[in-house]
Amino acid sequence: MSPEAAAALQQTRFSTVDGVIVAIYLALSLVIGVFVRRYARDMTAYIGADRKIGTWLGVATMLGTEMGLVTVMYSAQKGFTGGFAAFHIALIAGIATLIIGATGFIVAPLRRAEVLTIPEYYEKRFSRRVRVLGGCILAFGGILNMGLFLKVGSQFIVGITGLSAEGWALPTVMVGLLLLVVVYTALGGMISVILTDYVQFVILSFGLLIATGMAISRLGWDHIFETTQAVLGDAGFNPVAEESGFGWSYVLWMFVTAGLVGCAVWPTAVSRALAMESEKAVKRQYMISSISFTIRFMIPYFWGICALVFITASPEGADLKHLFFPPEGSGVEAVDNLYALPIFLGRLLPPVAIGIITAAMIAAFMSTHDSYFLCWSSVITQDVVAPLRGKRGLSEAARIKLTRLIIFALGAYVLYWGLFYRGKDDIWDYMAVTGAIYFNGAIAVLIGGIYWKGASRAGAMAALIAGCSAVFGLGPVQQAVGLQTWNPESEEWVQKLTGAEVGLLSVGLALASMVIFSFLMPDKNESAPTAAAAIN
Repeated sequence: MSPEAAAALQQTRFSTVDGVIVAIYLALSLVIGVFVRRYARDMTAYIGADRKIGTWLGVATMLGTEMGLVTVMYSAQKGFTGGFAAFHIALIAGIATLIIGATGFIVAPLRRAEVLTIPEYYEKRFSRRVRVLGGCILAFGGILNMGLFLKVGSQFIVGITGLSAEGWALPTVMVGLLLLVVVYTALGGMISVILTDYVQFVILSFGLLIATGMAISRLGWDHIFETTQAVLGDAGFNPVAEESGFGWSYVLWMFVTAGLVGCAVWPTAVSRALAMESEKAVKRQYMISSISFTIRFMIPYFWGICALVFITASPEGADLKHLFFPPEGSGVEAVDNLYALPIFLGRLLPPVAIGIITAAMIAAFMSTHDSYFLCWSSVITQDVVAPLRGKRGLSEAARIKLTRLIIFALGAYVLYWGLFYRGKDDIWDYMAVTGAIYFNGAIAVLIGGIYWKGASRAGAMAALIAGCSAVFGLGPVQQAVGLQTWNPESEEWVQKLTGAEVGLLSVGLALASMVIFSFLMPDKNESAPTAAAAIN
């Protein structure tokens, strides 16, 4: 990074008072984790909060989890590059959540089955082998999916506080935030996650309102729309316009990822349904949460649009335009557009307000990491290690201890991956592709298992394996297998298939595999259909 760019990134209004606000919040989160440790007496309490979560607490904690700092950052990145056209993802997410809440599609039968994890359902419906395979794939895809959370969240902290984007600052912030989240999550489990998520929901809600109101006041409503039109043209409003960067295949892929998967198949969201006090509460929670699922995308998109307007058409951001949009042929590398949002907020907000927003964003960071760490670690314990031990099993104390150890191991992984991964994927697209390694197969297995008595163990195994083909949507993998070629003239990699196209092909392959192998290799006994009927 050039000295000019580094100097521009350090211009912020973040003050000592703001640092104190952030420190108080971080201390509060750690105290909660230590205090509730006594209640994590068995795995039902540790990862399911004793299934005593009511509707409104469930709504708050679901928003706290699903609107993480990484969500804010990748959504702002989409708004910065795609303008108001990115809003289609938010609308899809909200409508899908409302429909699932009204119908109970997938989530109600899972709650009725009284399982703690999705792979546990695989064993109840199919077999232990399906559970172990599903658990391995779920853990692999989910852990890979969260690999960039830590780095992206730390980039926000570095950008808004004015710390140096080079050298020691970013790794130090990454380590500090990671240790805090890992410690209180390992201590208190889901109870700790639920309580801290609720506090984070309150702080985050105030932060969203403050920042959005100040952005509109500073930039002007009409100016925001006019500048978006001037910079992006019609592509800034129409997701299927030729230059939008989205297109019909992308919109359809969002129906799968942000719609169906985001609320009904993704484990961190479903874990809230499995912890609810009743099936009725699950449906009510999803219907109410449809508003928050829309907001969690839409407001950060809007912030990204405001950052674009600030950088390209505001006197206060005049020194940033040539850094983010260097002239063609200048040979200057553009500053990572993930820094656009924290730089914008750092210059927009006054002291105290910027402290509250920073605490809110750290809250968002923590609420996602704690849920993800707990989710993936419990899957490895409950759905891989314990089933492989057969009749010997694992005691409750051993399960909790192993889950805690895995949480620390996952923390080491995300630190390593955040520091060394060099893929150029858009963050949201990276997450959609890595998540699809799990959820493309899971969609087929859950729909087939719950709603089709003819679904067989062989079909489930084939669907899970077929869903892993989504890995070919990742940039480094595409380059390795020839799905991307280097263009020396533009000095860019050119895709033969986009991540969205690979994802759609992969989910189609998983569904087809479920059907074909279920017909070719049906189950020889009636236990699986009986299990299906028992939860329908």
